[in-house]
Amino acid sequence: MKEYPEHLAEIRQGMAALGGEIPGTMAAFMGLHKAAASDGALSAKVKELLALAIAVTVRCDGCIAFHVHDALKAGATREELVEALGVAILMGGGPAVIYATEALNAVDQFEAEL
Repeated sequence: MKEYPEHLAEIRQGMAALGGEIPGTMAAFMGLHKAAASDGALSAKVKELLALAIAVTVRCDGCIAFHVHDALKAGATREELVEALGVAILMGGGPAVIYATEALNAVDQFEAEL
């Protein structure tokens, strides 16, 4: 089983290294992330739940780690996270079921940490 808190830390280190190589690109990406994920007509929590559902449908382990973590930090409940996974399964079919199980593992791991 993947250890999602460790995976998130490794990705953050990799992103920092990448930022050292392409600082303009990474700064722009982080600015986009901040703008897109901030409270607006949709709350940051809802946006993180949307991002999690998309992460599952596009099969991105690293994205699952980030968005489970950030959704919990934004106040998402386990019920909300699981419902978002249900929407991902609706849109992504069988492969999304597999990644939704991974996301649920991440929820369990990050809930234990936060």
